[in-house]
Amino acid sequence: MRGIASLLTRDLALALRLGGGGGIGVAFFVLAVVLIPLGVGREAATLARIAGGVLWIAALLAALLSLDRIFQADFEDGTLDQLMLSPLALEQVVLAKSIAHWLTTGLPMVVIAPILGAMLQLPNSALPALMIGMALGTPALSLIGAIGAAITVGVRRGGLLLSILVLPLYIPTLILGARAVEQSLLALSPWPALGLLAALTLFSAALAPFAAAAALRINTR
Repeated sequence: MRGIASLLTRDLALALRLGGGGGIGVAFFVLAVVLIPLGVGREAATLARIAGGVLWIAALLAALLSLDRIFQADFEDGTLDQLMLSPLALEQVVLAKSIAHWLTTGLPMVVIAPILGAMLQLPNSALPALMIGMALGTPALSLIGAIGAAITVGVRRGGLLLSILVLPLYIPTLILGARAVEQSLLALSPWPALGLLAALTLFSAALAPFAAAAALRINTR
């Protein structure tokens, strides 16, 4: 556990330093949502109806924007090779890097989402479903994204390929997250959608480290 904690601390420090890219996804998330009222108008009913979907689409794209930094920088400077030779299992390395990505991208979006939801006229009754859904679903974005980042590591200009690989896998998270908010707006229970969202994240946590580690072993031979 000490090795995982050290790697996690290192990745957090690199992401949060000036130029580390830790704030790019969060900034995109905020700007994308802020621009929505300028495009669709300020009618409260319209904004409230689309708020859940807008926030989740923005979160998905924001997570996608920063996926390439999970492994690419370490691959380019040789750190990834050293990590593969370290006592840590490669699956543990993948898990630590996925957690670091979520802490610098997903967690800030979870905190900011209720504020942006209120700006989009989302009723207070739906804000808990939005925040809980973000907390349950955004880790899956980082975990699934780690698989795509591992597959495309070392590929020159692999950002487009990464997007093509990962976007279809993000759709269930998007649907369930937006569904939970919609159910709250209709005064129905959001917990079935939230439960499925949690199950999806747990499944991703069980599968992603092994799938990404296998891809890294193939691509770094």
